[in-house]
Amino acid sequence: MDKLVVAYIGFGNSVCRYHLPYVERRKETIQVKYIYRREVDRVGDEERETWYPNITFTSDIEQVMNDPEVNLVVVNTPDQFHVDYTMQALEHGKNVLCEKPFAMTAKQAEEVFAYAKDKGLVVMANQNRRFDADMRTVRKVIESGVLGEILEVESHYDYYRPSIKDRVGMGILYGLAVHPIDQMIGQFGVPKKIVYDCRSFDHPGESDDYYDNMKAIVKTSYYVKLDYPRFIVHGRKGSFLMPQLGHQSALKAKPGPVEISFDPLPEDKWGTLSYIDDEGNDVTKKVPTEIQDYGLIYDNLYEVIFNNAEKVVKDQEVVAVLHIIEEATKAAKEV
Repeated sequence: MDKLVVAYIGFGNSVCRYHLPYVERRKETIQVKYIYRREVDRVGDEERETWYPNITFTSDIEQVMNDPEVNLVVVNTPDQFHVDYTMQALEHGKNVLCEKPFAMTAKQAEEVFAYAKDKGLVVMANQNRRFDADMRTVRKVIESGVLGEILEVESHYDYYRPSIKDRVGMGILYGLAVHPIDQMIGQFGVPKKIVYDCRSFDHPGESDDYYDNMKAIVKTSYYVKLDYPRFIVHGRKGSFLMPQLGHQSALKAKPGPVEISFDPLPEDKWGTLSYIDDEGNDVTKKVPTEIQDYGLIYDNLYEVIFNNAEKVVKDQEVVAVLHIIEEATKAAKEV
């Protein structure tokens, strides 16, 4: 059986929380061979490497790039290095999964996709939040058809972190809003019209810590103390509310590999669905929440690389998300 032989570039939160716990469950199809770290990043942090005895840690990027067994490089570096490492991997004949944001501009993304096509390789953005428990549940409800034509979707991706006032500069759009924007584009396609309300409460014209966008309403803020529903969906036949579930990023760090629960969530974390059925009955019920599984993006990559399947995160969707973020950044600077 074919296997994805993976090398990670970087060893931060993303790799430890959002990749390795899910890849570990797919040993039949995935082998993690390397994790590349710069030597300066390893100093004083060697203990964490011992938690993964079957993975080779290296500071020699050529060892990774020149290993003929490696057929997938996963880029998990700071944002500004995403394109450089992606292009380096493609130059060495490796398929690539790159963390969000895939690039800093839509033009860069288009250039990367074009180069990968010329090389006959697969490169995809790791928009893993499409596989959040709440988004998977919303998708299930929408695609069931019980709500009829979908008229409005409202997404709230918020935190209460007033310490954001000490951070000046653009970046929250790329770091936070990129997720819900991609979720809407992945589900409904590229919007025909976009209205931006992007501004900073603390540093007008210099930061981007407030965001409200799209016909599907996407809101992201660091100044929300009480939770909204995570998703509000209205269709011609009814409505669906999905509560906030929290996220892995809130898990407290402890020694050893990150452990993720795949157990079903309790009923207070289920969604609420109310609709008129085909017989005219008024139906209101709770909808069990799906299981979050970021490994599903690897399942898709496997099929794309070995069986010519269609990419779940399409090139044009990645470019569209970056176009929106670029325009929203401009709007933030004009306030």
